Parts: sequence; C-alpha cells; structure tokens
Amino acid sequence: MFRYFINLQWKAFLRSSSFGKGLVLKILMIFFGIWMFISLVSIGVGLYFILRNKFPHENPMWMLSRYMVYWVLIELFYRYFMQKLPVMDVKSLLAMPIKKSSIAHYILGRSGLSGYNAFALFLFVPFGIVLLSNGYPVLNVLLWLVSMLAIVMCINYVNFIVNKSDKAMIIIGGIIAILYGLDYFQFLPVKEFFGPIFHGLYQYPITVLVPITLAVLSYLINFNYLKNMLFLDASLKTKTKEAKTSELAWTKRFGEMAPFLQLDLKMIWRNKRTKAQAFISLLFVFYGLIFYTQDVYSNMVPMFAFLGIFMTGIFLSNFGQFIPAWDSGYYSMMMSQNIPLRKYLESKASLISVSVVTMFLLTIPYAYFGWDKLAINFGSALYNLGVNIPMILYFGSFNKKRIDLEKSPIGNMQGTSAIQFLIILPVLGLPILVFTAFYYLISVEAAVLVLSLLGIIGFALKNKLLNMITEQYRRKKYGMIAGFKEKNN
Repeated sequence: MFRYFINLQWKAFLRSSSFGKGLVLKILMIFFGIWMFISLVSIGVGLYFILRNKFPHENPMWMLSRYMVYWVLIELFYRYFMQKLPVMDVKSLLAMPIKKSSIAHYILGRSGLSGYNAFALFLFVPFGIVLLSNGYPVLNVLLWLVSMLAIVMCINYVNFIVNKSDKAMIIIGGIIAILYGLDYFQFLPVKEFFGPIFHGLYQYPITVLVPITLAVLSYLINFNYLKNMLFLDASLKTKTKEAKTSELAWTKRFGEMAPFLQLDLKMIWRNKRTKAQAFISLLFVFYGLIFYTQDVYSNMVPMFAFLGIFMTGIFLSNFGQFIPAWDSGYYSMMMSQNIPLRKYLESKASLISVSVVTMFLLTIPYAYFGWDKLAINFGSALYNLGVNIPMILYFGSFNKKRIDLEKSPIGNMQGTSAIQFLIILPVLGLPILVFTAFYYLISVEAAVLVLSLLGIIGFALKNKLLNMITEQYRRKKYGMIAGFKEKNN
C-alpha cells in the first residue's frame, strides 16, 4: 500500500504544471542540500576537537550536553517556519477500500523521512564516530545516537501539533529568549540544570527508553488525530469561527495613506508568511550579542556598520524586497481603480520607516558595550531611512512573481527572483563600503557622519525620489499585473 502512495506522489510531482518552471530552483535546492550535508558533517567531525581546545579541562560530551536544551528549542522554533507538513489529496483515496490507518501511517512515515530530520543526524553521527575513535564506550555512544534520533523524531511530530498555533510559536520563542537571558546574565544556571539531564542519555544507556517513549507517544497522538480527521464529508461540515475585526482607527491620522496602511497591517497580522517576517525581524535585535560580546570582533569596526545596517533594516529587507508582490492577489484590482499610486508607495515607505525607528530603539541597550556602537546604529538607521527605503521601493518595480500568502511562510520560494539577490549589493554592501572607506581614511566619527549625511540628503530629496519611483511603477504596471496573474511562477 505504501508503494502505491509513493507512486501517486511521484506522478503528481512529475505531472505538476509548475514542474518545468521550478526545475532550475529544485536543482539549486539540491546543490544547497549537498552543501548543507558537507557543512554539517564537517562541523560534526570538528566539534569534538573544537570543544576539546576551547575547554581543555572539560569532557566534550559534557560541554555539548549543557547546550542541548537550546538545540531542542531552536530546532522546534525554526521548524515552525521552515518545515512543510506533508500533505496529499486524500479525498479520492477515502472513496476507495483503503484503511484510514494506512493513509495516516503513510503521512506520518513520510514526515519521518524529512530532510530536516537528516540535518541533525549529519551532525551527531560524525561526532559519535569521532567519540568512538577516541576510546569512548561503544554501547554508550551508540545508544546516545539512538537517543538523538528519537529526540529528532519527537521534535518532528511535536511540530505537527504546535505548527497549528501561533501562540505556541510565541511561547517557544519566549522560552528561548528568557532562558538565554537568565543564563547570560547569570540569574539562573540554565546550562548547569539541563546539562546533567542530556548527559545522562550518554552516561546511563538505559535512559534511551525515555526519548524513544516520547517519540512513540508523539507519533501515536498525531496518528489518532489524523485518523479521526480523515472523513470524506469533513469538508461539507459548516465551519464556524468567531469573527475578529480591528478598525485600526489610529491610522486615520495619515489621511489618504490610511487605507493602505490598514491593508498592510492586517495582511502582516493575518498571514503566516508576513507574520513570520515580522517576528524574525524582532528576533534579529539579539544578533548584536553574537558580535559585541566577542573580543575577536572588537577591532573589526566595519563589522559594527554591518550590524547597524542589518539590525535596523532587517524588516526593510525582509518585507520591502517583496513590495508590491505581497499585494499580488489583488494588485490588478487596485490598479484598475482610481487609487493614487504615490500614496500607495508612501504608505509602504511609512510602514518601513516605523520599523527602522523601532529596531533602532530596541538596539539602544547596546550602548552598554560602548557609545560608539550606539552612534554607528544611529547613523545606519538614518541611512536606511533616507537611502535604502527609496532604493528598495525602486527595485520593487521589477517584481513580477506572485506570492500566495496562504502558502507556507519561509519554506517556499514564491516571489523570489534574481532581484532579491542583486538588491543585497546596494542595500547592504554600499553603506558598508562607504563606512569602511571613511573609517580607514579618517575616523569612525567621520564614517558615522557620512552615513548620517547621506540619510539626511535622502530625506531632503524624498518627494523627488518618490515621484521618480512612482513614474517607474506606472511604466512597469502592466508587466507586473501580467506577472502576478501567473499562479505557477
């Protein structure tokens, strides 16, 4: 029966109307997967020696176990956005003499063979081989690897449950931030508490039964849920849902831009992909901790310019690069109405401007690591406001690929074209080159001043730049409408 299901899925893949169009992208994803495989294997092989060199008086297995709690939570968090739940058209199968249990087992089994599960194995199996080559007990290492596999499968099936709830994602992200904060500021020894738990999986081989039991339990919970949902008339049942509306009355102060701002805010909140972009942008405010806390980066001042542009402009990049593809579902309708295109673009610029200011305010605590960091972030924020916002709106006029907001958030590549890769050069590369040049030629103060002046000049030319961008959108209007109508691009 499973061979029959696999054959059906393979035929659906080959006969898909988008197979030919997405073939190049699929080939690129295969090469990306190979690169990920090589990278993870390399890290797995070198992890033992890295831990041995960094902590010469500690057991590498013990040091790895101390951080395993973060791995579990981060793995679950990123799967929420990245991993697509396996689906298949089961309505036609339900009318045939096929057991519902077989269909449910196939869906769950197919999920167990996901590439996301293999990522962890590519890391832990080479690490286990290195442990064996260094004289670690064979039984302990092998059963520890079985425990890791069971934990991965448990995470995989727990993702089935939490993926249906945005609240679960917020809770998991909050737990990661709270635990890291408590541990970093030494309010609570998180690693010391969870370290013995995960190290026990290696030290006491009998404990392998715990993760195996959890994996089986999560499988059975999902199996019962799927089996109870597989009914042919399930789609005929009337769905009732409490209607929740938000008038966003405060946006009316923006005049003619208010309707567009309301549309954008509602779209961000109601759709998984846009909501994911917003949450990811907020999480990247902690990106500075990776660099500001490391002495090795203390003399790499241009790196701080990268951080300033990146952290204050992360939403600008994530959201702005797909303007106006976010509205592709109704863009042709908007363009057929008497809607001022200039106000439409101004609303996008205003929304992104608010995000830049918000992200800068969130980075103010980095002044703890030095006032120069805050000054660089301030200059970067001004540059993003005055230069990068008009630039990213201009590049948006070349977007012609449709985005279906009902699709999985980050796992799919809808709306992505060469523009999204080329835009990185002027948006991120140009300000870093300018900062680096003036930093080495004069000083860090001069480099910050130049970035700030460029942003202020952009503000001064705002109306002229927006007029030019509006004319560009008018020239590209019909090509964009035609592109957005192609649903399989």
